[in-house]
Amino acid sequence: MALRLFKITLVALLILLLAAAIWIGTLGKDLFRTATGSVSHSLCAAAFVSRVNPERMFRQEQLPLMRSIGWAVHYEVDRSRREVRTSVFGDFTARAVYRDGLGCLLMHGNGPVPEAAGFQPAPIANSWPATTIEATDPAIRDALDRAFAEPDPTHPRLTKAVVVLHDGKLIAERYAPGYGPETPIWGHSLTKSIINALIGILVRQGKLQLDQPAPITAWRSPADLHHTVTVDQLLRMDSGLPFDETDGAISPMTRMLFLERDMAGYATQMPLTHAPGTAWGYSNLSYVLLSRAIRHAAGGSAVDTEYFARRELFAPLGMRNALIETDATGTPIGSSNVYASARDFARFGQLYLDDGVIDGKRILPEGWVAYSHSQTLKTGYGAGFWTNLVDGEVPVWHASWGMPQLPKDMYYARGALGQYVVIVPSERLVVVRMGISINYGTGIGDTVAAIITALHRQVAASCPAAPAVLR
Repeated sequence: MALRLFKITLVALLILLLAAAIWIGTLGKDLFRTATGSVSHSLCAAAFVSRVNPERMFRQEQLPLMRSIGWAVHYEVDRSRREVRTSVFGDFTARAVYRDGLGCLLMHGNGPVPEAAGFQPAPIANSWPATTIEATDPAIRDALDRAFAEPDPTHPRLTKAVVVLHDGKLIAERYAPGYGPETPIWGHSLTKSIINALIGILVRQGKLQLDQPAPITAWRSPADLHHTVTVDQLLRMDSGLPFDETDGAISPMTRMLFLERDMAGYATQMPLTHAPGTAWGYSNLSYVLLSRAIRHAAGGSAVDTEYFARRELFAPLGMRNALIETDATGTPIGSSNVYASARDFARFGQLYLDDGVIDGKRILPEGWVAYSHSQTLKTGYGAGFWTNLVDGEVPVWHASWGMPQLPKDMYYARGALGQYVVIVPSERLVVVRMGISINYGTGIGDTVAAIITALHRQVAASCPAAPAVLR
């Protein structure tokens, strides 16, 4: 009896081992490669772009996403080579390499690093003071106190920066330890709003048109179902490409970012799930395709594209710490990979508040800002910005479209882990919030509402009471 039980146990164990081997060789392989790619890129950027503590970044940003395999992840930050290597279970190694002026590149294989030398960009000037600007209004200080508070330690907000502009003036800012006015922070999908601006610049220059078919070589044939997809539809995410950012272990978004060398090439092969212009679906793929168009217009290389972005957008605005990372082909990762300081993102928000004009110079085409936050279909999305026009939830994500406690004319850029550039035209207000909020509980709407209330009190206090009328 005992021998029979032993044989059954042994067979069951062998079956489990075989199943595990098959899983690791198929879905598990991609899952582990995605995990090591994510860690390598994140810690490379922490060490060499943001220059913050990579060990702390791993604990705060990556480890909570690793779930049950965090204990098996090993990484090494090589400061002499300016790279990070990560493995899981001693295998599935990923390597990210820093390049001057271009940020970190996730390598695929051990071949040479494209454009390894990077470039040394000229410094960008700005007139803001080097020291942190403290709020003079106690109510605004209190709002920032709450923005940095941790009301639920089991779901930390980990706010890293808040910057407030009112009437174009920097009136308040605060930073977490290790961060400051010059710290480049990963903007995640704030990048999509930067891509909106770069596309707008090309439209102003006459190099692109919104209603033209997207200039994607692979889609040129009239027989291709993608052929009619326009630049406007890619910006609005109603091109018919699938909703690509889901909670699944491997989504089209994660596959593109961590497993594909040519991200735009991968995006061109994605089948349409709807006819163009008929349905909305959150689309990282669309913004990488737009990035390919920017790269071609800029000259073709990663350095060409970075020069274009700095010359046409970053330098005029004084975004001195901004850069866009690229894939191995030189295409900007326009879905998610801009790094910039919170002040830089505030300057970017001010450009839109000022209708695309900076110091009397028009950067964006006439009407571009209104277009960018005009409603797409019946959603709360515009064309690179989110709006406050509808109630309800974003499909799949079950997150709110907008912020109901704020004015209806508010619109905003939003990125994963709690990155926000909130623009309130009726209040002449821009608020930037950056952090590592894994569970999306940032309190940004309440923070902006509290700042607006404080500004209204300032106005009321500055107006003398009306004299009594004698009767």
